[in-house]
Amino acid sequence: MGNLIDDLLAFSRIGRTESRTTEVDLQQLINEVVSEIVQQRKGQDISWKIGALPVCYGDRSLLKLVVRNLLSNAAKFSSARHPAKIEIGSVDGNTNTTEIFVRDNGAGFDMQYANKLFGVFQRLHRADEFEGTGIGLATVQRIVHRHGGMVRAEGAVDQGATFYFSLPKAEYPAKRTAGAP
Repeated sequence: MGNLIDDLLAFSRIGRTESRTTEVDLQQLINEVVSEIVQQRKGQDISWKIGALPVCYGDRSLLKLVVRNLLSNAAKFSSARHPAKIEIGSVDGNTNTTEIFVRDNGAGFDMQYANKLFGVFQRLHRADEFEGTGIGLATVQRIVHRHGGMVRAEGAVDQGATFYFSLPKAEYPAKRTAGAP
């Protein structure tokens, strides 16, 4: 119950806290979170594949929460796999956003319920199968939307899942100073 209350309080604060936007090195951020998860899940055999990740623009602490939630979920829902396989990478479109993905070989989900994934307390797996409060993906969506991005997911039962989120690309220094006096 304490975890649930903590998660709800954190979720409610996300909409009210002031953002400190800056350039964020996603490669460094992902590496930090992977190190944390490796420590937390010492007994779990996880094979990590981390692709090249860009620098984006946003609030670093909020983006770390997004990454931590997605990678923790990937590890949790892949815990029955030996090894669990988690891949992180980016898809670079020709827009001013970049899309990051987190893919796992875990329990997956039925796509007909994909619209429920990002709702508060919406769980697609029984609580006795996987621990959690049902707030993590709602938090991810709230933070990503606050950054002007989108979230989506693809999966299949017992075939793993892939979660995507988009963020604004970091501006190049030349572009930022081009209009300056």
